[in-house]
Amino acid sequence: MIAFLSGEVAAVVPPATAYIDVCGVGYAVAMPGGSLAKLEVGKPVRVLTYLSVSDNGLGLYGFLSEEEKALFEKLIGVSKVGPKMALAALSTYTPRELADAIAAQDTARVARIPGVGKKTAERIILELKGTLERGLETLFDEGAGAPAANSAALAGATEALLAMGFTSAEADAALKGAPEGAAEGALLQYALKRLGSR
Repeated sequence: MIAFLSGEVAAVVPPATAYIDVCGVGYAVAMPGGSLAKLEVGKPVRVLTYLSVSDNGLGLYGFLSEEEKALFEKLIGVSKVGPKMALAALSTYTPRELADAIAAQDTARVARIPGVGKKTAERIILELKGTLERGLETLFDEGAGAPAANSAALAGATEALLAMGFTSAEADAALKGAPEGAAEGALLQYALKRLGSR
């Protein structure tokens, strides 16, 4: 997995793409509008990244802050919300504005995101309100200090899902919000139940 890119901005292609030159290799990175606007061609940059793997191919998404990346990952964990919709959300609102809207259960504000209707807005709020109950302050609370054993169980469950033919993105989304401290078998059951309910 590519965790971040550190290089030079080679080009900015609105509405959502930046080309980052890392030692002569150019990476096309999809970024939220606000982050894209901060980039200057020829200037050094460090971009946090999320690699999306799906049936349609690979997609590299970039962020200038931990909050943006963490909120993006929360959004794509919501059923029927893909990376493009999550990117649109972060292009419409700052991480704080979006987290506050979800915490306030403001369906109308969330529904203003391009491609998000009332039903999708309600789903986003329903699935994320618990993890964003105090807005951005609670973004990093979930899973803080989780034991290493739980990480190994998560990794094992992810591997099992991949072996069953699910994509990496589907496995990650299915395991979001899994009970802390659960054994690998319990995590796998949890993920399969979520995948089956979609």
